[in-house]
Amino acid sequence: MINGVGIDIIEVKRVEEKIRKGQGFRELVFAADEIEYCNKMTHPYQHYAARFAAKEAFFKAAGSGWADKTAFNEVVVVHGEEGRPLLELRGRTAEWAREKGLGEIQVSLAHLAEMATAIVMIVNK
Repeated sequence: MINGVGIDIIEVKRVEEKIRKGQGFRELVFAADEIEYCNKMTHPYQHYAARFAAKEAFFKAAGSGWADKTAFNEVVVVHGEEGRPLLELRGRTAEWAREKGLGEIQVSLAHLAEMATAIVMIVNK
């Protein structure tokens, strides 16, 4: 049974500008392994933006918006065996999701030069 669906779209330039300001935005929003991954890419800001959209879409799918006991950098895009993107919850955010009874999380990402989008679906069995 589908518990929630969230979608987000963002301009790559907005994320790039926030990161370039250097005021801790990148570390507040992204986990260290996401930063390492994005920085290896030819167009890193497209990848940062897609991950930002995934985090926003997750909170929409969870039906909460950004909640007190959660952190953006604890909602992490990782890659499965075949390169498929997966959302991994860590720390307080993982505990919050367990308390809330959230099920399996599915994510899809897409990006172009100027826009990035993500959709998240939470499925309870």
